Amino acid sequence: MTPAKEPADRTWSVRELADELGVSTRTLRFYEAEGLISPERQGTVRIYHPRERARLKLVLRGRRFGMSVAECREIIDIYDGAETSERRQLELLLDRLGGIRADLEQRRADLDRILAEVDSVAGDCRERLSRLG
Repeated sequence: MTPAKEPADRTWSVRELADELGVSTRTLRFYEAEGLISPERQGTVRIYHPRERARLKLVLRGRRFGMSVAECREIIDIYDGAETSERRQLELLLDRLGGIRADLEQRRADLDRILAEVDSVAGDCRERLSRLG
């Protein structure tokens, strides 16, 4: 779950990072309020470093996968650079991904059943319409 590193001196404004990640500035502020990121503050200006960018990318990926903010935090907070913490992080992530996959497979099966029912009802409608002339 460790993303590619940016040059250590690269920074982003709130607008630049929001645009790059395809989210609103409000979203960035929400994740800051939740303690997932800690941008540098220069007065009222937020400065985002590669660490915050990487954490945000991981959070957004987790959210796309259906993870809660708390689950994202748990996985991200485990990692502190040590090999043992990376192992724990990866094991926890694999466990969560297994649950997400099972949930998505169940949803796919549910959608397939619903689509089959829609097709069946649509077929019945077509058949009745053809009999009506």
